[in-house]
Amino acid sequence: MTFASDAFVTSSIAEPSNLLPLFASDSASAEISRLIFNGLVKYDKNLKLTGDLAERWEISADSLKIIFYLKQNVRWQDGKPFTAEDVLFTFQKMTDPSVPTPYGADFEKVDSVKALDASTVEVIYKEPFSPGLASWGMGILPKHLLEKENLLSTSFARHPVGTGPYRLTVWKAGERLELEANVDYFEGRPGLDRYVYRIIPDSSTSFLELQTEGLDLSGLSALQFSRQTDSVFFKKHYHKFRYPSPSYAYVGYNLTSPLFSDRQVRKALGMAIQKNEIVSATLLGFGRVATGPFLPGSWAYEDSVPPSPYDPEKSKELLAQAGWRDSDGDGILDKEGRAFSFTLLTNQGNTERQMACEIIQKNLKDIGIEVKIQVVEWGTFLKEFIDKKRFDAVLLAWQLPRDPDVYDIFHSTRIDGGFNFISYKNSEVDRLLEDGRRVFPEAERAVIYHKLHRILSEEEPYTFLYVPEALVAVHQRFQGVEIAPSGLGHNFIRWSVDPDKERWKV
Repeated sequence: MTFASDAFVTSSIAEPSNLLPLFASDSASAEISRLIFNGLVKYDKNLKLTGDLAERWEISADSLKIIFYLKQNVRWQDGKPFTAEDVLFTFQKMTDPSVPTPYGADFEKVDSVKALDASTVEVIYKEPFSPGLASWGMGILPKHLLEKENLLSTSFARHPVGTGPYRLTVWKAGERLELEANVDYFEGRPGLDRYVYRIIPDSSTSFLELQTEGLDLSGLSALQFSRQTDSVFFKKHYHKFRYPSPSYAYVGYNLTSPLFSDRQVRKALGMAIQKNEIVSATLLGFGRVATGPFLPGSWAYEDSVPPSPYDPEKSKELLAQAGWRDSDGDGILDKEGRAFSFTLLTNQGNTERQMACEIIQKNLKDIGIEVKIQVVEWGTFLKEFIDKKRFDAVLLAWQLPRDPDVYDIFHSTRIDGGFNFISYKNSEVDRLLEDGRRVFPEAERAVIYHKLHRILSEEEPYTFLYVPEALVAVHQRFQGVEIAPSGLGHNFIRWSVDPDKERWKV
């Protein structure tokens, strides 16, 4: 293949918060971290697990032991060799109580990890753990650089050294990150010399950058995809792609608030929200109504679970039964002297989510609930509201992993330090989540997750809104771009540009 002295320029509404893989929980951090670090395994274009740093592996008949045989001659970006000791070190940090990683639950069932030699790792589980193999896709850390560091304060988080296809060279806060190709990458030198990640908090500004070819790839809103890119310029310079997105949008309620602690109230809110209108108005039909935390068409998805019906009259009945009535005639429901008024938070830079908030605001006003909308910059959103649980309700989306295990999102042990920031507790859900991790046959796991799907629909800790399609524009000068079951970009390191079409030469 050709190697271009060219750059790939993309953007994000948010700046990465931490590039250490075990702390890279937001999408911006995860996206950059994956270019710098490798796990032992990864998903291929067809969503099958394949080797990354591991050449191959063996799983014992009782599913309690995995032996990984590591690829040899892999080096860290500072030239030091990658060994089994790095894997052992990473596991130790993942399970260190003083290291608050949200991914720690993936390793709680591991009994021991041993380096049998420099290129062989033995993992023993306390009990069968079905997501176990996939969990070793976590980026491996360099022991020689981090064993004496405090991971919570290390400068390594902004100056990482990995084994991956790109290395970080520039991080200008609030503006951009730049990465350069790792010419010694063990899977072969990437086809593009540089990767530039611009921070553009406003999606309309990103679209203006596309119009001047200031970006090579950008997600598009439904309006931009369907109408605003139907021009001679865009047809000449960009390819547009549309494919299922492994994500869903939701309203998450702070269940420690007396407003939302009653399941009947949450069901009433769900019935008052016109989800089909949200899909039609904000996505222009490029998506579908969500019913739970699993993707339609996947084996974990329970087809018999219907969306919450739009029924404002029934919603009012449920709220009245729960004690919420307009006792003073001001048009807002109240109970024991408290008005049903709350703030719905969402993140800056996503017009579709903001439009969805406005529809929800109108829908709930129609049943006597006052909703205030607050739009917050992403970093502040995470640090000041989500991490500190300082919110009433949020409108966000989850990007889902390939395995349908949602333990981190809904298990009660993940309320502190995990992704269960809404503080959801249900003993049966806890048991099902635990059982789903112990069973390996897909058919048996499906029974568990189907039941879980039904309970979450009935309990409604989230009001599940919609599953969007991914809508993306990519500059036409790139070769090798293809859509696969895993989406776009699975083969990014093999993208290339003909020399006569290079745009961002060094």
